[in-house]
Amino acid sequence: MKQPRTASSLVKGVLLTLLLTAPLLALMFLARQVLGTPFVPFDVFDLVSRILPGNVITAGIDGMVGVLTTLGLSVRDTAKLAEQGMAVGLTLALAIIGGAVFFLWQRGEQTGWGTGLIYGLIVGVPLAVVSATRSGASLTDGVWTFLALVVWGLGLARLQRALVRPSAPESASAERLNRRQFVVRVGGAAALITVAGAGVGAALGRRNEALAKAAEGRRWSATNALPNDDAAVEAVDGTRPEYTPLEQYYRIDITLSPPAIEEADWRLRVEGLVDTPKEYTLTELRAYEPVHQFITMACISNPVGGELTSTTRWTGVPLRRLLDEWGLQDTATHLRITSADGFFEYVAVEDIENDERIMLAYEWDGVPLRARHGFPLRVYIPDLYGMKQPKWIESIEAVDAWAPGYWVQRTWDRTAQMRATSVIDTVRTGMMLGAAQTGEEIMIPIGGMAHAGARGISKVEVQVDGGDWQEAQLREPMSDLTWVLWRFEWPFEAGEHTFTVRCTDGNGEMQLTDRRPPHPSGATGLHREQVML
Repeated sequence: MKQPRTASSLVKGVLLTLLLTAPLLALMFLARQVLGTPFVPFDVFDLVSRILPGNVITAGIDGMVGVLTTLGLSVRDTAKLAEQGMAVGLTLALAIIGGAVFFLWQRGEQTGWGTGLIYGLIVGVPLAVVSATRSGASLTDGVWTFLALVVWGLGLARLQRALVRPSAPESASAERLNRRQFVVRVGGAAALITVAGAGVGAALGRRNEALAKAAEGRRWSATNALPNDDAAVEAVDGTRPEYTPLEQYYRIDITLSPPAIEEADWRLRVEGLVDTPKEYTLTELRAYEPVHQFITMACISNPVGGELTSTTRWTGVPLRRLLDEWGLQDTATHLRITSADGFFEYVAVEDIENDERIMLAYEWDGVPLRARHGFPLRVYIPDLYGMKQPKWIESIEAVDAWAPGYWVQRTWDRTAQMRATSVIDTVRTGMMLGAAQTGEEIMIPIGGMAHAGARGISKVEVQVDGGDWQEAQLREPMSDLTWVLWRFEWPFEAGEHTFTVRCTDGNGEMQLTDRRPPHPSGATGLHREQVML
């Protein structure tokens, strides 16, 4: 029998592996929404992101943020979706490479079922281990992944057998036609399954989110006024919401799919250099007198003028109140806080003892933390970026020395203190029409946000076209831990104009004006907006 050329085997391998893998991933995605089973691309991506060097991960983050910004997409709304897309693309690429190798290995000979089974085992066993050992996983998760990939291997063998037939009395042209028809039928079926599976899975995902929102209860903000509602300075229309709706709260973390934690099964373990190791249920933590704090949180990877900053009302228990119960030993200097997703960070015992604002939080806006934002428990440490503040907390270990946390190990800043930053959100050119009709001087309201962690904001200034800096009005903040909204009235002049903003923190330190990227200590530089009037 005439052996097909290597190039022909390679093309068949790539094509048929894609036709088989795409619907498999769509069905696994659907099963994840219905049954909560693992989705292999997410598990693979999470594993790769943990083992790659820190500089590679940093380059990937910066590249993704840069692409989204260049495309005019919301980093806050699309960053996690972009990561998920990369995960699917990575898995498809690995599968296609494997399928091509499989077809080249056969060299035109028909594949037996045993060969397909072996190939499925080679791929399925390690991925089943990955699925079974991810945070919150079970043996059943590993079995599901294993069986799905064994079926994938058998399916690949079946497709290879269909395309590599022994010599037959029919003409070569007829044989090519039959094979072409087979590929068309397989392609049509694969497209239908992929679209249906992905579409239904996405619809179920949105439905699950809607159900979760309905079950979370009434939010504090639905029936309460914000503490600065009567502030003298009003925000300019078009400025970001002063109090961030939970649906718009940014999410950046090290996992594509948040850990699925059941409250009934969860315990907070306290161990290490303590006289009295403890375990707390969420009910027990809620029994302490709660504290409520209005807090602005920011991501260290946020670019100048970016969206990865949000504000809401946090509820929890000050960590300082729990220390006496544990009997910290004299050698205990730090607490190692570990999350269900493998994230960890260290916080100094001295800081906890001196700052009651450091808290273990279990509610945002009066309702339990959402799964994607850290349910059931996360920590808040004033003045530090989110990279220092674990979510989905499982354990706290008292230790005798500081050590680099998850992101510090990956070359990000050891301290990660929030940089002072200011942003222009809106230039209200729509105000021109009404003012022109009355003959009054046309004043253009400009508004935005300034933030400097727990240090507060003492001054915001605006510069127009490189001229003198002019002070803006500051709206009273909700607390000394939140951002400040500012307002500036500018007398209209026709033409193209550049507006620049800068701020000074509560300690009298002006924000850094040199433009630097987020890595390793947070972005710096002045935010500008160019407007044609």
